[in-house]
Amino acid sequence: MKKTLLTLLFSLLALHFINAQHYIKGTMTPTEDSDWVILYKIEGAKQKFIGNATIKFEEVSVGGNLQKVGRFEFELPINATSGSYRITYRNTGSGFIDILFNKENVEFVFNPKYPEESIIFIKSRENKVYNEYLTEVNTTQQIIDSLQTSYLKNKSKKIKKAYKKTFKQQEKLQEMYEGKSEGMLAYHFIKASKPSNPSSIISDTEKYLQYPVVHFFNNIDFSNKNLHKSPFFIDKITNYVFYLNITDNQKAQQKLYKESVHKIMRLVKEDALKKEAIEYLITRFTNARNSELVDLLFAKYYDKLPSDFQDSEFKDKKIASLLASVGRPAPDFSWKENGKDFSLSTLNDGENYLLIFWSTQCPHCVKEIPEVYELMKKYTNTSVVAFAIEDDASDFNKFITQISSWHNVLGTHPEDRLKNETFLKYRIDQTPTFFVLDKNKKIVAVPNTIKDITDYFNEKTAK
Repeated sequence: MKKTLLTLLFSLLALHFINAQHYIKGTMTPTEDSDWVILYKIEGAKQKFIGNATIKFEEVSVGGNLQKVGRFEFELPINATSGSYRITYRNTGSGFIDILFNKENVEFVFNPKYPEESIIFIKSRENKVYNEYLTEVNTTQQIIDSLQTSYLKNKSKKIKKAYKKTFKQQEKLQEMYEGKSEGMLAYHFIKASKPSNPSSIISDTEKYLQYPVVHFFNNIDFSNKNLHKSPFFIDKITNYVFYLNITDNQKAQQKLYKESVHKIMRLVKEDALKKEAIEYLITRFTNARNSELVDLLFAKYYDKLPSDFQDSEFKDKKIASLLASVGRPAPDFSWKENGKDFSLSTLNDGENYLLIFWSTQCPHCVKEIPEVYELMKKYTNTSVVAFAIEDDASDFNKFITQISSWHNVLGTHPEDRLKNETFLKYRIDQTPTFFVLDKNKKIVAVPNTIKDITDYFNEKTAK
């Protein structure tokens, strides 16, 4: 009888543990203005809503002083899968914490202003090990970077020796944490996060700058399914394309973007991940109005995916949103000037055209437009069309006396100036916005600043 009860008890306990729900608890200090948090499951560039929770505020004594903290808790569904999860606590900006979940309770404390730097895990072996690894390896990486930079200025044996010593320390740390995390979800992230440093210090500046570009993906296995269910790959692709391969020259930047994209596509073999990476890059380049890269990604990679991995609606939307981008004909519009009718498509008074969207209600515009006016006097073969988005003509009429030799266009709307048809067609999200058009009104450049305008026309004049 006793044996039967014990067997039943163990069976019930086993059943309890099998069906037990896990939780994620967080404590933030200082607190935020909002009283909510949302939990998402992260899979690459996409996030799936899991649930939301209310932040409960209370005051606790810290060092004899009362301090306000916010606490929240999520009870995960029984069928919650292992992987990366994101806790978001702001509507906009960087307001989230990413954690690993692998069938264990997770509890942590953090400062919402500096989440990554401040987070401390109270419960969760997975996150403790991974967080400790990142902290220690990043510390040694900072030392390695500092020694390498110093050596380029002063090639001393002492620095060279210190570099070799720190490199070996980092290798031991990597080996230790790979061993410590073996069998865990964190292992896959630790292994893939191994820094790619040369075993010996580099003495040539050019080789030093090129080394991280060439070796960035050395330790990343794009076929690892555990990394697919996280932001890891997309974060690495982002860093490589948009932060590591950067230059001030727009023409050179396009070349770097293309080289980066081709390299990533060579490395990513699995169709689902390739689709995700391509769609992410297309979205980034669409937002940057970079139709050349978007066209390349569609033609060379997206359109060659198996048909069930292609999304025609996604493609149509992205192409439609790039009406006003480099390589496309500038969308046409008409206006009256001194009683005469004009349209952009039939304008024929320049070898090139500078199209500017601006507003008298924009402080930057009021300052920069007169500067651009003076600048463009140097480029007599370029005609300028300045499209002002205004509530009415009063301020516009006063201001254009300063820029009288330009084609000045007034754009309004009976309800809201930002609903102006041309304004929307060009997808203007800030003023001033500049477009350079060729003689046939094809968009050939989208300068971001007055310096970009100067560089473009100086280069064109020099040819």
